[in-house]
Amino acid sequence: MTEQVGSLAFGGKKDTARADSSVEQSERTPCGQTELSSCNRSTAPSTNQLDRDTRKARKSIRESSMNRFKTSKFKNTTPKIAKKDGWINNVRAGSFSCQGNHIKASSKLVAFNTEQAGGGMLGLSSLKPGSDGQWTVTQISCHSDLVTDMDFSPFDESLLATCSGDETVKLWRLCDPELQPPSSPELTLRPGQGRLELVLFHPTSSGLLAVGATKVPLIWDAGRQDTPLAVLEQHGDQLHSLSWKPDGSLLASSCKDKMLRVFDPRAQLTPVQSAKSLQNNKDSRILWAKDDLLLTTGFDMMRSREARLWDSRKLSSSVGSASLGTSNGMLIPLFDEDTGLLVLAGKGDTAIDCFEVSASEPFFSQVSHCLTDTSTRGAAAVPKAALDVLSCEVMRVLQLTDGCIVPISYQVPRKNSNQEFHEDLYPDTVGTTPAMSAEEWWKGGNKQVEKVSLNPDKQHKTKAAPAKKKEPASGGSKEDPARGCSTSSSPLSTPSSSAAASRSPSSASGLSSSFLPSPSPGPSPSARPIQSMLGQTSKLRHIQGAVMHRTTHITNLRGLNLTTPGESNGFCVNRQRVAVPLAISGGQIAICERSQPGRLPDTALPTIQNSVNVVDLSWDPFDPHRLAVAGDDAKIRVWQVPEGGLKETLTEPEVLLQGHTEKIYSIEFHPLASGILASSSYDLTVRLWNLEAEEQVKLLTGHQDQIFCMAWSPDGKLLATVCKDGKVRIYEPRKSTAPVQEGTGPEGHRGARVVWVCEGKYLLVSGFDSRSERRLSLYSAGSLSSGAIAATNIDTSPSTLIPFYDPDTSVVILTAKGDTRVHIYEIAAEEPYFMECSSFNSPEPHKGLAFLPKSECNVRDVEIAVGLMLTKTAVEPVAFRVPRVKKEFFQDDLYTDTAVCWEPALTAASWLSGSNGQHKKISLKPTDMTPLSEAPKEAPVRKYLPSSVYLEEKTDEQKKDELLSAMVSKLGNMDDPLPQDSFEGVDEDEWDD
Repeated sequence: MTEQVGSLAFGGKKDTARADSSVEQSERTPCGQTELSSCNRSTAPSTNQLDRDTRKARKSIRESSMNRFKTSKFKNTTPKIAKKDGWINNVRAGSFSCQGNHIKASSKLVAFNTEQAGGGMLGLSSLKPGSDGQWTVTQISCHSDLVTDMDFSPFDESLLATCSGDETVKLWRLCDPELQPPSSPELTLRPGQGRLELVLFHPTSSGLLAVGATKVPLIWDAGRQDTPLAVLEQHGDQLHSLSWKPDGSLLASSCKDKMLRVFDPRAQLTPVQSAKSLQNNKDSRILWAKDDLLLTTGFDMMRSREARLWDSRKLSSSVGSASLGTSNGMLIPLFDEDTGLLVLAGKGDTAIDCFEVSASEPFFSQVSHCLTDTSTRGAAAVPKAALDVLSCEVMRVLQLTDGCIVPISYQVPRKNSNQEFHEDLYPDTVGTTPAMSAEEWWKGGNKQVEKVSLNPDKQHKTKAAPAKKKEPASGGSKEDPARGCSTSSSPLSTPSSSAAASRSPSSASGLSSSFLPSPSPGPSPSARPIQSMLGQTSKLRHIQGAVMHRTTHITNLRGLNLTTPGESNGFCVNRQRVAVPLAISGGQIAICERSQPGRLPDTALPTIQNSVNVVDLSWDPFDPHRLAVAGDDAKIRVWQVPEGGLKETLTEPEVLLQGHTEKIYSIEFHPLASGILASSSYDLTVRLWNLEAEEQVKLLTGHQDQIFCMAWSPDGKLLATVCKDGKVRIYEPRKSTAPVQEGTGPEGHRGARVVWVCEGKYLLVSGFDSRSERRLSLYSAGSLSSGAIAATNIDTSPSTLIPFYDPDTSVVILTAKGDTRVHIYEIAAEEPYFMECSSFNSPEPHKGLAFLPKSECNVRDVEIAVGLMLTKTAVEPVAFRVPRVKKEFFQDDLYTDTAVCWEPALTAASWLSGSNGQHKKISLKPTDMTPLSEAPKEAPVRKYLPSSVYLEEKTDEQKKDELLSAMVSKLGNMDDPLPQDSFEGVDEDEWDD
């Protein structure tokens, strides 16, 4: 008997059968009548114990054997990649380094990372196509930095949570992509833990979030905006992923320190289970699988990708694993608890694997290996409620690629598919009604979300029942017809209570105990005019910046001065040449001819020797040879560059202007009058100079601190300044030396810029707020004292954004010294005032960006602005283009007649005497181009053949005739004589020989 039991442990087939028969016989026969007839009372207990152990071993092996060879109803699950007309196109997915999956889906919407705005924008589309069979893709400006992760609420298909490198979590109420996207979030949380990497809704409670900072997980109740419910123990390194247990009781995490941790946030802030389980510190993911099992994906010690299954009660060793070969891309796991199907999509891979996960051996059973057309940037699973159950679709994955989103449907082959519901494939799944509020969960509640059936017949019945009841006026979800958005209470809202109201800061701001507004008998805050809700959409929102070909670059610039004051643009350009300060003694300035691009020689070049350090410099807009340079000796020198560029070093300026008593900040030429120059100084004055007369003509006072910037109005009558004393001022220099208007400027004192916009009716100020975030503010030029009429925060950076404004398109382009990102906005004189467009990212930090006149734009390529970007060693042209389909036509909707800003409208003397003028305007249309407004109207093209073509059935005779005709036409004319017919024959008697 001992030998038989031993054979069970080694799994021999014959021995196993013999052991089983022996045990069965002993179970049927009394002890004294078995083969162990010699047993007595002293040996009976040990024999009974042996029998029990044998039965346990036999049962274990039998179960293992049954599991190994059992048939799964999902083993033949087949992935079906949608046809290309079922793909969501016009997607510009970026490749970003963050811990998120880059794409998430609800039962109606799809949100994904895009490369626009440096990753601060999200793309949004619907899960199903519109009435025209096409998908609409729009963008939402979410954060001032990269959106690192996002998650849809399991209880509200329109509620999206996002987190970002800008250290905030935002919750958005999304609408149909065909409508105007939301301009502001419903709620913003500021954990104050630095860059945020992960955000995750709780599976059973409304209003509860898990947020992952760099090393710290936080539990946050959306009804308590001030502080988190719990700040869990800090991890030893970068936090990789978080996962809630399906019942909502535990939270698991994986980390770069190779540790797996399981937290019970309501019991303690330290993990209840932890172990150094992972073999590699490369990126990993963690998910809760069935029961108490955890699933991780990552890399082993040999850097091969693997998936492992762990018992959450014992993390020291895994219970099962599957290897997926060597690759650098992280495996994104998507697990369906109802079916046990696990989809693994590797970033950068074109293969997607599907496994069936079991709680016993074999733990991983491969179901399919799917090859896609393009590499994966991200992946998401579609909620079960959106599956086509009549087609036996048990799972659907959305693959995010560089240019599109590809749906992959996993279907189980069944008879009568598309006709009936197969209940064995679809157990009841979790519904969309929260089991409890965040407060109830935090107090110890463990209610579970009620499960619902996916059977369409049962769903219709359950949907029809509540319709008979009349909803109370204060409850339910109301639909705003203008936006298609929910405007009343959300499942994320927690039930109001005295305790919640007393501790929620939202009560003081007019919100309910949850973060969403509750309906009231009075007018709803969202009951706004349709125009204000829809707002405007910029036709320039898809503008694209691109560095021009290297043959247009000026390279091998050496010894650049990179320490010019913040009030200076760093360098200046005109249509013919570029002036760049050098870090060489004597305040030297390099002059580069734009007509001679290429590599500059290694030998010393002729320069302008300004004799003192350069503070600011500017080309005369009406004379491409005249350069004004402000020095730190409080003097302004005006230099004349000869035709064709510098041939020798210039040492003597043409004009020397003296008057300021301290170092100069900046200089600015008049936009209309020739020879008028304004300068600001540390002596807190602004002085106007007449270069023709070489004298000071005006002295403006009233500033109490450093003058950050000056800007002339487009008509040349007014001069605006922004100052460190927190004021924005407008002067009318010819009438008064004191400001005619004054208003509150930016709160921050780190620097600011000002520019006139919207035909000179508004002032746009770029500065900082009290939290040192870069901010754009819009002021009405007629009422500065009223303060900013609109403002928007950009991002956090120490450099001041320098604006360039194009009056023809009302586009402002902003960037700062040392930045890699160029922000673009369209400015409107009415709400929403700021319409963000696609941004441009340079390969490396640039030292400045200066723009050329509109005449330098190539209208055939639909360029609306051309700038020169200064890098460490080169000057590179950058073109900003608007994508258009019919580029062969002149885009007259973009190119209005432009001002001839390179010709003066007045002389200095006439302007000083009170005369006004304006630039003449010209059209940029080439003579050989037709305006787009006059383009011939194209007749609509039928996209698909009429159904009669497909429905027409041909008889067998018709098919036979068509086949014969095709063969004949391929062979040629059969009536033509064959070549051998023309050969001469022989007589019959000649064959006798």
